Amino acid sequence: MIIKLDTSVFRIARPRTENKEKTIVPLTKEQWIKADRIVIISMFIATIAGAILF
Repeated sequence: MIIKLDTSVFRIARPRTENKEKTIVPLTKEQWIKADRIVIISMFIATIAGAILF
């Protein structure tokens, strides 16, 4: 048997009235380099951990 959930919680919740538009700011070259380094280091560590575990 399917139980109907109590939806009174959703009536108490405050409705969203504020909608802030997000502005997309492109990354600079330095930020791309930092992000790439973080990804490469994390993949390198994951590879080493995988080699040790298996």
